[in-house]
Amino acid sequence: MDRIEGQIEERGYWGSKAEFLLAVAGNVIGLGNVWRFPYLCYKYGGGAFLIPYLVFVVTCGVPLFLLETAMGQYTREGGITCWHRLCPLAEGIGYAGQLILLYSCMYYIVILAWALFYLFFSFSAQLPWDSCDNTWNTDGCVNLAAKNLTINRTSLINSTPAATEFWEQRVLALSGGIEEIGKINWEILLCLIAMWIICYFCIWKGVKSTGKVVYFTATFPYVMLLVLLIRGLTLPGALQGVVFYLYPEPARLADPQVWLEAGAQILFSYSVSVGTLTVFGSYNKYNNNCYRDCLWLSLLNSSTSLVAGFAVFSVLGFMAQEQGVPIGEVAESGPGLAFIAYPQAVAMMPLPQLWAVCFFIMIILLGIDTQFASMEAVMTSVIDLFPVVLRKAGRREILLLVFCLTCFFGQLIMVTEGGMYVFQLFDYYACNGACVLFLSVFESLAMGWIFGAERMFDIIEDMTKSRPNYIFMLCWKYLTPLVSLVSFICSMVEYQPLTYNRWYVYPDWAYALGWLLALSSILLVPGWALGRMCAGKGSLKQRWCHLCSSDTELPLTSKQLAEMKETAFTEEMEDLVRTDTEEHENGL
Repeated sequence: MDRIEGQIEERGYWGSKAEFLLAVAGNVIGLGNVWRFPYLCYKYGGGAFLIPYLVFVVTCGVPLFLLETAMGQYTREGGITCWHRLCPLAEGIGYAGQLILLYSCMYYIVILAWALFYLFFSFSAQLPWDSCDNTWNTDGCVNLAAKNLTINRTSLINSTPAATEFWEQRVLALSGGIEEIGKINWEILLCLIAMWIICYFCIWKGVKSTGKVVYFTATFPYVMLLVLLIRGLTLPGALQGVVFYLYPEPARLADPQVWLEAGAQILFSYSVSVGTLTVFGSYNKYNNNCYRDCLWLSLLNSSTSLVAGFAVFSVLGFMAQEQGVPIGEVAESGPGLAFIAYPQAVAMMPLPQLWAVCFFIMIILLGIDTQFASMEAVMTSVIDLFPVVLRKAGRREILLLVFCLTCFFGQLIMVTEGGMYVFQLFDYYACNGACVLFLSVFESLAMGWIFGAERMFDIIEDMTKSRPNYIFMLCWKYLTPLVSLVSFICSMVEYQPLTYNRWYVYPDWAYALGWLLALSSILLVPGWALGRMCAGKGSLKQRWCHLCSSDTELPLTSKQLAEMKETAFTEEMEDLVRTDTEEHENGL
């Protein structure tokens, strides 16, 4: 936006093409690539899991990735106001996406606080999760990394590994349930404050600071991943781990759960339907080739997931061989992989401190990109809603500080003794796959049918000077909404109540709170549309037509300009003919 009386700051652009690519890569390549995809691949059919994964990549991931990036680049608006300009009826999608990002900002950074806590302990002379001689250890503790470990399987079942005790007793100080919130863990709280300060200064100047930070945060994790991959593949037992990871089980393809997990993984991994890509695309110049960018970034994202699987399962294969147990017993997903299984594995290697430091630096850098990308998306979307008030010098920094403090105080409960149970509620309900699937259904319907897939094709062609493949139009109009809707319905049918460690069942009020968090974003979409329809003036048809009409001040494509010139020329010729005819008749 231009300056108004020298007071309103310009919205700005990325400093270079590399900044945009690195920022998006840092956002979409996160912890899910390292701790969720490899586990899903092994659990749901190995190499066969790649079939549903690729189906969702083609029908949902890449089409929505391109659509949202192009929406931002075309409108130069954030995740909410872009909908106001393209399809006001669907503006609730923008608000719902920002609400999901807000929930994500509140719980995701807690993972980084845990990782920072582990990183500090990785510099110890002896890793604290490598022994049972600590004050927090119980009588049932067993050190699986001990070279002289001779213990039968029955005893192992009745004992707790040292790495698990460090995680549950030292890091989480885990209580008996969500009813027992307990006191705050001050060490984790300090780590949390440190991560908030880092994230604040990463984005406090908008794309001016974000664009510079990503040169490090988006590239260095690949160095760490490469180091861990090479180390993992050189360990004894690595081959068995890799085979276990990719061994194909075609029979698993008949299980609907496999397809649901693949769909949810794609939506989260590609960071679609929540507005982040729209925000990042909005800082591009109009003629940026977002079509080519999206194809390469999608390839990079999926390739990283695959390579991360080799790094993780080569180490888990080594761990299984050292313990003499099946790999399935040491393979975990989510925090269990990052804070129990992998730390336990590095404790068995020579120079364990080195590999622990490398691993937790990688976890922090992978997560911090995703965290501040979500923060930037919310900030940009809010500022674009009130540009006259918030786009003045110093206002962004104050708004960001208020946002960070709000999230911080809202998440304090997650660093208490019962905090893990609250953390899981947010992870399982507030930011789950069903919510994002619901948004993707209406996003593709709104853009494919109301705004028009053909019109979006013309816009992308005008911006990039290359016409996208016809399959994208097919996806936006038919495949993406159909696949997302079927997946959403199946996820509701297959719903299982949340438990912790498969033994702790939440009280009814906690499940009610979880569903309230989930429905708060889902109901915004139809609720906003109905509210606008009821508040509008005129007949029902007039209100519908008004809310389905895009902003008349949107940039015109070359094709539209040509059509306007042709129409104007035709009208001029008709006027000339009409004038000549009238003069001829008057002369007679």
